[in-house]
Amino acid sequence: MNQLLRVQNFNVSRDGYAAGENQSLERPFGDVDPGDMFAWAGATASWPMRTDPGGSRGLDDYFTRDFAHNIGAEIMGRNKFSPHRGPWRDHEWRGWWGDEPPFRTPVFVLTHHKRPSITLSDTTFHFVDGDPATVLELAREAAQGKDVRLGGGPSTIRQFLDADLVDTLHVAVSAVELGSGVRLWESPDELLDRYHLEVVPSPSGVTHHLFWRR
Repeated sequence: MNQLLRVQNFNVSRDGYAAGENQSLERPFGDVDPGDMFAWAGATASWPMRTDPGGSRGLDDYFTRDFAHNIGAEIMGRNKFSPHRGPWRDHEWRGWWGDEPPFRTPVFVLTHHKRPSITLSDTTFHFVDGDPATVLELAREAAQGKDVRLGGGPSTIRQFLDADLVDTLHVAVSAVELGSGVRLWESPDELLDRYHLEVVPSPSGVTHHLFWRR
């Protein structure tokens, strides 16, 4: 069975930035206001972190509803899990998401500084140091036949793209321009030598970019 490595619901600005500089405990996305780029997803009925009823249906909701479909594991960079740098000062930090993270699968956090795995609700975080191919193999084994989601941030996605390991990408491009930060690309055309691309505009103002291997 072919297990895909998928990027889903990943957000960038019109000029290709996915995160700002100066990440901190209070600002997980650094200088970027997450409301500028992620409002489309948070407004949908199927947003994984939604705590109240309601929300929009339609194209955007289709993508947020697909977030967990056939996903058996996730890979993320350390900066998606934590604002801390260097060796772990303690093991008290357990991620941004509280006691019930939205992943509901094993999650492999890339870090040069290992620490014991932790389990919160139905999500277990493993802290691994390895090249993209090795970590993907670990995630595929944990996924038990299902696909693996590559959760970001942008530098992590670029590592796996450079290793030619990503099978499909869904990138939501917002209308805002940031001018600086951590970039996924200068232009989506950079990927067209390896991927087909379909661009689908949404009434919410974002443009959904769908890539799949040639």
